[in-house]
Amino acid sequence: MATSRAAAASAKQVTRRNFAEAVRELGSHLEACEYVAVAAQKTGAATGWRRALPVDTAETAYLKAKLAAESFQPLQIAICPFQLHTSPYTLVAYPYNFHLFPRDELQLGMPSYSFSCQSSYLSTMANDGFDFNMCIYDGISYLSRVQESLARQNIFTPQLRQLLPSPSTSVADSVFMSRIKSRIVHWRKGYAEPSKTAEGSLVSSLSKLILGGESYGSRPSMIIDVCSDRQVQLVLEAVNRISDDLVPLVVPDKAGAARAVRLVFTSSKEDKNLLLMDMQKLEDEQNFRFRGFREVIDLLSSSQKPIISYNCLNDLTMMHTKFVAPLPSNVHEFMCSLRMVFPSVVDISHMWKEIGPLRKAKNIQAALSYLQRQYFVPMEIEVPQQDGTNSATKNEQNVLRITKLFAKLSSLLKISPKGQSQSDEQCCTVEEYCNIFYPCTVEESDDVDFANESDTTKTVSTDNVVFLWGFREKSCKELRSHLTGLHHAFSEDFEVKLLDKTCSALIFRSSDTAMELLQEISSESPSLNNFLSEGLKAAGFEVYRKACRSGLWDSDLAEALEGVSSELAASTLSEYSTSQIYWNNSLMLDLKEYLD
Repeated sequence: MATSRAAAASAKQVTRRNFAEAVRELGSHLEACEYVAVAAQKTGAATGWRRALPVDTAETAYLKAKLAAESFQPLQIAICPFQLHTSPYTLVAYPYNFHLFPRDELQLGMPSYSFSCQSSYLSTMANDGFDFNMCIYDGISYLSRVQESLARQNIFTPQLRQLLPSPSTSVADSVFMSRIKSRIVHWRKGYAEPSKTAEGSLVSSLSKLILGGESYGSRPSMIIDVCSDRQVQLVLEAVNRISDDLVPLVVPDKAGAARAVRLVFTSSKEDKNLLLMDMQKLEDEQNFRFRGFREVIDLLSSSQKPIISYNCLNDLTMMHTKFVAPLPSNVHEFMCSLRMVFPSVVDISHMWKEIGPLRKAKNIQAALSYLQRQYFVPMEIEVPQQDGTNSATKNEQNVLRITKLFAKLSSLLKISPKGQSQSDEQCCTVEEYCNIFYPCTVEESDDVDFANESDTTKTVSTDNVVFLWGFREKSCKELRSHLTGLHHAFSEDFEVKLLDKTCSALIFRSSDTAMELLQEISSESPSLNNFLSEGLKAAGFEVYRKACRSGLWDSDLAEALEGVSSELAASTLSEYSTSQIYWNNSLMLDLKEYLD
């Protein structure tokens, strides 16, 4: 039984004020822990037929998740490194709740953020105690990897550059180098060998002025103009031959090309090391400002620890588009890109479906409540790091619930990081549950009466699916009864499910029946006069796939299907690829197949 210490636990609240400190702490916790739970609080979620439906394949579910990720904005991301100990079974968690808000932190006029908000979401967040002021004024900004690359083209700071092996030197190169070397030697001599007398000091000062000396902080420096990268290398080679007390910095112009080399004179080896350390610190600070919250994403990526989440398809598409790069156009490219950042992702709902009755659970709390009632899993929960507040936001509660649920499921399913328990009992590894996503339709209720839930999940081919629209407002039962007398195909066994108020999906037991019906509709067969006179229309799965690919998201489903059905009359034939869907209350998409 879990201890009560975690019941009111709250994560460490992280804003831009304590972000640097939190990143350092998170890095040490990631190194010590085995897993990382992640949960996101966004400004909205897909509704209507734009949400995940039982008729969705991996491809169409991804396109819907892509739409939501590009439309809505994360305002909080909770990160919780945790580890599991046996004897006694103990969960040790270190939750952090990062407050985010996109802004032009670097004042470059980019990126220009715009996103959608759903009033119902914001209302619920306000009721849950979400601090919008903290988010807007103190939220951590960020740039994706692609945005950072673009931003760096607009910020030009002097930087060290490595001396490359020199090719054969031309006459022009020799003349340039000789002139530059003579100038550097005379300039450096004025600082390395100052005159002892007052008169000599005056002469030395005038000499420095004539030679064009200036300051780089508190150190003397001089500027040498260059016209090409070749001349940069010649200057670096000249400096390398003259002395170790000179530090060359390449100064770029507005186009990013080198326009000059600044030479900084250091008084000793210690002074030179101090300058190099200061420059490295300045570069680190600038990189930190560039990346913002992406510093956390990079930490998670470099740790290579399994990411544990819920509704992974939605959360990971959001994290990809905000912190990595724009989302690819198809699910195969997305999975390949995601694996470069997060090689191991576990959707907690895939794990709980391994336990029979839990297949009917609609959310995290329902699954936890069922396990609490039906299974005895003795477990201590420790949250050593807490914020000190008495209440936790919904996002913090979710990440701790994910952590707790994973720990319980790991015990029941005998999951061990190394596939071996301390008693040498054979266990499975978490990799067996990785990269299989469930596009979940989250229900708000905190519990489910499993006794009254039916588990009628079955695998169905997209060839068996017919989309029907043009009917007036009818329930599934009324629509099924009405269709029975319109064509002999409806005398066969089929199921009806409303997808939105304008369209339904018909699932036939036989794909031959579905294909026959679609072919007769396409040819306007007389046998369908009653069907057509009712204003009913139907199409195969390829029309639905095309509607998703075309991005007709602002329309009702019937209008979207109508818009593409005329272009795809041939889609009623079996020449298109067939996919599998998981019909009814399971929405599993095994994305491993897209990596083969």
